[in-house]
Amino acid sequence: MFVDKAKIFVKGGDGGDGIIAFRREKYVEQGGPSGGDGGRGGDVVFRVDEGLRTLMDFRYQKHFKAERGEKGKTKAMQGANAAPLIVRVPPGTVVTDDDTKEIIADLTRHNQEVVIAKGGRGGRGNMRFANPVTPAPYISEKGEPGEERWVVLELKLMADVGLVGYPSVGKSTLLSVVTAARPKIGSYHFTTLTPNLGVVNIADGRSFVLADLPGLIEGAHQGVGLGHEFLRHIERTKIIAHVIDMAATEGRDPYQDFVKINEELALYSEQLPRRPQVIIANKMDIPGADEHLREFTSKLARQSHNAAVFPVSAVTHSGLAPLLYKLADMLDALPQHAEAELAQNDDHIVYRLPEKNEEAPRIRRENDVFIVEHADLQRMVERIHLNSYDAFQRFSRILRKKGVEQALREHGAKDGSIVRIGDYEFEFVDRE
Repeated sequence: MFVDKAKIFVKGGDGGDGIIAFRREKYVEQGGPSGGDGGRGGDVVFRVDEGLRTLMDFRYQKHFKAERGEKGKTKAMQGANAAPLIVRVPPGTVVTDDDTKEIIADLTRHNQEVVIAKGGRGGRGNMRFANPVTPAPYISEKGEPGEERWVVLELKLMADVGLVGYPSVGKSTLLSVVTAARPKIGSYHFTTLTPNLGVVNIADGRSFVLADLPGLIEGAHQGVGLGHEFLRHIERTKIIAHVIDMAATEGRDPYQDFVKINEELALYSEQLPRRPQVIIANKMDIPGADEHLREFTSKLARQSHNAAVFPVSAVTHSGLAPLLYKLADMLDALPQHAEAELAQNDDHIVYRLPEKNEEAPRIRRENDVFIVEHADLQRMVERIHLNSYDAFQRFSRILRKKGVEQALREHGAKDGSIVRIGDYEFEFVDRE
């Protein structure tokens, strides 16, 4: 089964907790604090593996969580950082944040890596809080939570040549003849519902990847038929090979088929019609195909279109060798140009660190509870252990420095009033 889209949850590892510890060596009186910091949590890293071709693995595993950092240790030793969690993805994977719809990364090269969810920082141990006022603090921090997000993975196939054309023109038959691929072949429209890949090996030792893409119909750029499911994959191909039913077995005009396909490509992306193209005039073994081919080439010449036309029959295998050699020559002639165009969004990372929040705390009242809203303070109460006198004294100094005490007075808080910051509640003490 071919899977080209998946939605998964990723979470960086939480940071390890800092600890409270003191030196206990013999003959060292009042040795001072020695609690070490916690280790950093592991990042979730996506790495490109050219051996993968689909997103099948993400159909069965949808949650990826990195390990948390190790707790701090005594003797001022930091806990070990957690190793990153490596998630392998196929080349051509586009990673999008499900909430913001921003592209996080466009992964195209083998072994290319990008951090999708960062691990949390480790909490500080009590040795970090020592100062002349509090030389032996009973203060430590919890590890910071790792980033978490839902992301959408979208696969755009990385093929050298993409076969495009209306349904039932012989794309799958052609792929099965020139490669070892065995796509489903049937005498009805949309036999091919998902892309098929095969490797073409030429007698002179050269090879390239050929993709049979689902049939295209008018209105595909708006999602009609298989629409975007088809066009998403053609974006990655270096050469577009039009497969035309030159025998007109379904009553369509072969030249109009070619024109309409190019129109759909242009409406989806203005870059697609500028890709190198060849025209494969298929079904030349059927009576009437020669006459249609003459009309086709005459109309093509009047439009000054320079795409080479190759009469072939996928059923009888005639005319295939010149076609394959031509495609190999075209690929040899433009590898740098094609790679530059296909990887134009390579390493396009839109993740940004949140801006520093320096705004004044907001106070609101719910019944008898005063609620303080401030991002930095909420993160502080989530991380610091407010279970000791030293920790609470430090917390009180920070509240005064940020103007929270004065703001609470202005909103009517008195001795004994309940104040809530995040999930932490305490009694207000008016020091004026």
